[in-house]
Amino acid sequence: MNTVLFNTHDIVLLITIYQCVLFALFLLTFKKGNKQSNILLALFLLSYAAIPLDTLINYGAAFRAYVIDISPNIFYFFGNAYWLESVFLLFYVRSMIYKEFSLKRQDALLFVPFLLYCIYEVNIWYMVDHSSQVAILSNYQVAEEPLYSRFIGLFRECFRLFCGVLCLIELQGYQAKIKDKFANIESVDLTWLKILVIGFLFIRADAILVSLAMFSSFEFDVIIDYERLGLISNYTVLLLISVLIFFSLRFSSVFKGIESNGTVTSPLDKSPIDPRLIDNILLYMKNEKPYLNHLLTLDNLANQLSISPRHLSLAINRHFKQNFFEFINGYRIDESKQLLQLSVNSRVTMLKIMDQAGFNSKATFNTFFKKLVGLTPTQYRKEHSKSDIKAA
Repeated sequence: MNTVLFNTHDIVLLITIYQCVLFALFLLTFKKGNKQSNILLALFLLSYAAIPLDTLINYGAAFRAYVIDISPNIFYFFGNAYWLESVFLLFYVRSMIYKEFSLKRQDALLFVPFLLYCIYEVNIWYMVDHSSQVAILSNYQVAEEPLYSRFIGLFRECFRLFCGVLCLIELQGYQAKIKDKFANIESVDLTWLKILVIGFLFIRADAILVSLAMFSSFEFDVIIDYERLGLISNYTVLLLISVLIFFSLRFSSVFKGIESNGTVTSPLDKSPIDPRLIDNILLYMKNEKPYLNHLLTLDNLANQLSISPRHLSLAINRHFKQNFFEFINGYRIDESKQLLQLSVNSRVTMLKIMDQAGFNSKATFNTFFKKLVGLTPTQYRKEHSKSDIKAA
């Protein structure tokens, strides 16, 4: 019982597996939020859990001998997850962004590398007899891997990086659209997911470096410490999975996506806007003050004006030269200025003023106020107080 089975690096991999599996099971039974997103995130986590398990089986001294005794067929089985985890992360990102997300026929192309690798694996491993498998595994040396195997590994890491880049492109496109749909973007902001995607991109780039380092060390005799690069990736994964669990639980259950077709207008589209529509918008904003609603969205306002969200977005973008976020919060700043000018509000807190003007984010209120007025809300109130005293 005094034998040390695992070193620190093995324990990091085991913790990563534990986190992924436990959180995946939780998501599959979680009743709140987007069920489709929960399932896709669970699939991502389960496939990612298989990767450190594959590492332990193939490179962990304690695991390797134990698994050989159980069944050589277990080797390389969990390595199939490399071809799946990046695909599931891409689908999870899309399900978070788009309200009507569903898998399309062309999405099946992303599973082609996985299927091809399964066919390859069946032919080069599972068709081999048991005694030959044991002999191969018992005498295995990393340096003796065939060249084609290294090329497959490099292609695999490049494919994972490609899927990660697609995730980043989707998130970039989303961030370009949300200000045309929402006046308060804090609840729909996916910066946390973008940071995580960039983190996983780093891991995949590191995996490519590991593959290239192995090429360099074993094919060209230029020694590069690929093991250290791999350890960096293992420790980073543990951190990213922990962060993913925290943020996905905190935000995904209340998150609202956008339509995949969006409402962003083309700068080349110069078709005229009906002046009557502009008059109706201005009159409604003046009389009804819909911007006082903290939860106002483009769809809400379009419904109140009895027009389509697309036509409203076109009018705001082309006539007012603003996106929806700027248009609504501009009215809220005007409202807050009027509130700050009232002597009865001289002792009212800024949070109260902000709330009465329709803001639900102090950061947005302060940033927008300074941008449009040139002063902070506190400075503006003080300036007005001085002018009132001089007038008296």
